[in-house]
Amino acid sequence: MQIGVHTPPLADEQLESALPYLDDLGVDAIEPGVGGHPGQDHLVRSEYLDDETAQAELGDLLEECDMEISALATHNNPLHPDDERAAEADTELREAIRLAAQLEVDAVTCFSGLPAGGPDDEVPNWITAPWPPEHADALEYQWGRAIDYWGEIADDAADHGVDVAIEMHPNMLIYEPHGLARLREETGERIGANFDPSHLYWQGITITDAIRYLGERDAIHHVHAKDTKIYDAQAREKGVLDTTAYDDEPNRSWLFRSVGYGHGEAHWKDIVSALRLVGYDGTLSIEHEDSLTSSREGLEKAIELLDRAVFETQPGEAYWAD
Repeated sequence: MQIGVHTPPLADEQLESALPYLDDLGVDAIEPGVGGHPGQDHLVRSEYLDDETAQAELGDLLEECDMEISALATHNNPLHPDDERAAEADTELREAIRLAAQLEVDAVTCFSGLPAGGPDDEVPNWITAPWPPEHADALEYQWGRAIDYWGEIADDAADHGVDVAIEMHPNMLIYEPHGLARLREETGERIGANFDPSHLYWQGITITDAIRYLGERDAIHHVHAKDTKIYDAQAREKGVLDTTAYDDEPNRSWLFRSVGYGHGEAHWKDIVSALRLVGYDGTLSIEHEDSLTSSREGLEKAIELLDRAVFETQPGEAYWAD
């Protein structure tokens, strides 16, 4: 198991300087954005796709810093009802899959996307209840669109030997583990989770149970290390479906926090242990979106905590059981 970093917080640095900084902190992997909401500050997709020279230079830089790429990230909405926006997101995703294969990267991280509630609607529609009945009908329509699309993507990913790791996220069709498991069952084993606990916390989902549920289905392709703190004084008044702006911190029911500032070290050791129980020994990619601290301080504190939590070796024989 190794510590990685999703690199957008270091967007003000070139990759040539960001990598040595992360290497000095004990980071083993990066997850750069190649499109969509993460942007592509550190890995411009068009500059590397099908360019063996550029890819070799990137490989040399990574090797020099004893670093690897755990996944390429492109978070967008390929199911958007606006055809142009959907096509752009689709191109980003398919090209990210091709680039991952060329770079020998195992996974692409992304969102499931969210359709409109019907073929004539113009805005994506996040449905969280089955009543009134038209909402259930809209959800059925959305699932039909998603299964068709992600079935094609699963075939494309299989052709390239790349896993597609979907982050469960609000305002997307897939926002919790049962939905993720259904999409995987309907489309194929290349579709799985980028297991990010941050949005599961505020939904009241127990993280270790979710890991076991998806792990039993071999559905965890990648993991984000990202914490969330629920602020009870606000949540008691307005619940956790909070549309308050992220930068209005005192009035939000919950905030993204640096690892260890939403849940303590013992909790993160439980997460690491649960991941090992289900056979995940890949990267814990830190995603820093804590508005109460700077990017570098948040990253450094998260790395320090996770360094004490991750297992770096494989377990030996249970000699005490003989």
